[in-house]
Amino acid sequence: MSDYDEGMKVRREVLGDEHVDRAVARTDEFTADFQELITRYAWGTIWTRPGLDRRTRSCITLAMLATLGHEGELAMHVRAALRNGLSREEIKEVLLQVAIYAGVPAANRAFAVAQPILAEARPEAGPGGAEAGPGGAEAGPGGAEAGSGSAETGTQ
Repeated sequence: MSDYDEGMKVRREVLGDEHVDRAVARTDEFTADFQELITRYAWGTIWTRPGLDRRTRSCITLAMLATLGHEGELAMHVRAALRNGLSREEIKEVLLQVAIYAGVPAANRAFAVAQPILAEARPEAGPGGAEAGPGGAEAGPGGAEAGSGSAETGTQ
């Protein structure tokens, strides 16, 4: 199987068919090379390497995206982390690490992005639930959904 084909397989397994189908449908002459690049190299070369399992790669990806403030990509990868078997508690622990090593503001935004996704994944843990996490009220202008739009642009 080519790196591209393997990448598309892994991309679908991690991000879900619906997301990948949207990204593919939005591909045009301008974005085709970028789609090829991320499918072949990010998904077909890096995510398929034997050194780390997908759960670990998801933890690393969450931490980096939260640290860099890439909220739309973070939202997409919170969903991917759940698909890769991370629990809400594990995602919370990753974001707590971000608070210490990248700063409270970065973690606060990350919690605000992750909270509604995790609530949707398990609605019974609503406001005040054991795993709701901090964030919410301190998220500032734009609320928890701010920046989540790029997850829908199909860039990955």
